[in-house]
Parts: sequence; C-alpha cells; structure tokens
Amino acid sequence: MGYCPFVTVTEFRGWMVEVDYLITGGAGFVGCALSADLLRAGGAVKTPPSIIAVDSLHPQVHLTDSRPAFLPVAVDLRKMDICDAAAWDTLLQEIRPRTIIHLAAETGTGQSLDLPVRHTHTNITGTAEMLEALHRAGQVPDHIVLSSSRAVYGEGVWVDPADGRIFQPGRRESAALERGDFAVAAPSGLLATPVALHHARVQPAPSSIYGVTKLAQEQVLSNWCAARSVPLTTLRLQNVYGVGQSPYNPYTGIIVLFHRLAAAGKRIEVYEDGDMGRDFIYIDDVVQTMIKAIEYPLKVSRTIDVGSGAVKTILEAAQQIACIYSAPEPEITGAFRYGDIRWAVCDPADMQEQFEVTPRVGFVEGNERLSRWLRDTGIIAA
Repeated sequence: MGYCPFVTVTEFRGWMVEVDYLITGGAGFVGCALSADLLRAGGAVKTPPSIIAVDSLHPQVHLTDSRPAFLPVAVDLRKMDICDAAAWDTLLQEIRPRTIIHLAAETGTGQSLDLPVRHTHTNITGTAEMLEALHRAGQVPDHIVLSSSRAVYGEGVWVDPADGRIFQPGRRESAALERGDFAVAAPSGLLATPVALHHARVQPAPSSIYGVTKLAQEQVLSNWCAARSVPLTTLRLQNVYGVGQSPYNPYTGIIVLFHRLAAAGKRIEVYEDGDMGRDFIYIDDVVQTMIKAIEYPLKVSRTIDVGSGAVKTILEAAQQIACIYSAPEPEITGAFRYGDIRWAVCDPADMQEQFEVTPRVGFVEGNERLSRWLRDTGIIAA
C-alpha cells in the first residue's frame, strides 16, 4: 500500500505504510536541520514528504526526553534505541522506508577511549540490528545514506618536503605527545606537509576507537547494500557546527564550547601548540549536500567528502571566537588528548562536481550566526 498524502503516518498505525524517509538519530543536530530542509524541498514541488525520525534522546545530547524544538512538527518522532531488535521489528511491521538516512551514532573521539563498549555497541551493533530487522521484515530500501566521519582517515597522508614522497604516518605515539612533539615528522626528519583528505587518494587508518567504529559502519553497510543492490551514499563529514548544535554535550565539538567560555569572559585553553588544522563546515552547507545526495541517488554506491576545504587552526578558531565577545586572548596549554589527529581538511571537489554544492557560509559568518542564536535562546548571556 502506498503512502496516502492526506493523513499522517501516525494515523495509519497498525498498517504497512510506505514512508519517504526514515532518519536514525533524527532528533539530533543534523537530523533536525535535515528534516526541515527535506520538508521545504519536497513541499515546494509536491505534497511534503513523510518522515519518521527514531532517536534514543540520550541525556548526553538532550537535557530532557521531550521533543526538540528544532524538529519540525510534521516529523513523526519515535523514541527508540537502534540497538533494540524488538523495537526495529515493531517499527518495520508498520512502515516500509524508501530511503534510510543513518545518522545515529556515538561521536566522542576522546570518550570512545574510555567507553569503547558504548561506542561499538551503538555504532556497529546498532547498524547491524537495523539491517537484520530489514531482513526479517523482508524489506530492501531504495537508498541508504550514511553520515560517516573524517575520523576514518586518522592522520591521513603527508608529503616529505625533502623528496616529495607521500607517506602515511599512522597514529602519533603517546611518548611523542608527552614530550610536546605534536607536529608530524617526515622520514627525512623534516616537518611534513599534509594532503587534503579525499576518499580516492587516502586510505582509512583511524587513530581512535570512534574512527574504527565509523569505518566498521561503512564496511558493514557497504557489504549488505552490495549484496542486495541497494545504492549506498557514504558522506564523510568534517567538523560540523552551527545553530541548533547541542550546547551541553561535552563531546559535541569545540566550537560551542569556545563560545560558552568566551561569552563568560573566560580564557579559551588551546591544546597542543594550537596548530592542529581543521575543516569547519556550517550546518546549512552540510544539509544542502545531504539533500542533493538524497535527491540524486546513483545505481552504485559512492563516497563523498563533505567539508569546506578551508584550513582553520584551532588557535585561529579560538582567537576569532574570543574576538566576538572581547574575551581574553586564548592560551596555548600544551595539553593533548589521545586519539586526536593533527590535521583534517578535505578536498570538497566531489561536492562541487557531483552535487554542484560550494560551501557558502564562512567561518566568521557562521560563528556570528551561532553567537546570535546562543544569545537569543539565553544559553549565553546577551
């Protein structure tokens, strides 16, 4: 039975209904923003699409288990743990999703070292539970979109300036970090030059448990989708930030943390020597890329690196955010976190060539928007 545009999915409970989009982790930062844009894009040309979001509403991300304000009212939200096989069976007895957008994941790089069971359980077992449930239900979606991470690359690849050779340095050793040797040295002994991350040129070599789980997610889905001729789009996201990001989750990323410190007049402490390179991409540009990936699935699987392609060091990011609030100059502490990588900046060529998406929101503008939202919502003092 096809989806009827004149009633909601909820009104059809107990019946098998086709749903345009099933979004796991759909009440999170990216899920809320994506749902809003899917509804706008669909509603402009036809009846708005049907969307079901499943989310555990984990207290690390959500202060309460109530519906997030950023999630559009048209989205049917189900509180559900993706590791719960029975919950999947119940859901898939009711609906048949055409497109599954898999966002649900534990995301803390440092936290994954302390809580590896939690990260592997959610990211790997949760993904496998979803696929087994689809098998039990006899369902094969038209397209699966996975939100993966730059973390799968680890330290990526670098160039030795002595002879121009490319090498993969692997994980930075704890002893070197403890000595304050943060930079990546080339085989010649000179300081190496990083290469922009691109899936066709850089082999994954994760340096954190989180990165390992995201790579496993990719591989589990890739094998399952290949066996069932389901197109899989894997989006390897760089550092996503912007309006709507959880301001309370300590593992949500450094940008909101820097805003909260600077707004309180505190000095931002910067790890290592401040020269870690990052690729910060605003949420609107990420969602625009996701929409294009969803609207234009290929008959074969593909991987896309999603980022701005612009280098921003952690020190530069801290300085620019401190400037917004006239906060003290950031302090380089020399502290470090195991599992952190030195450099992560992508080559966004595929975004531009395949989807005609060029990131539009620069770092300064994006942080001004974020600052206004944090003030307007009372998260930080006006």
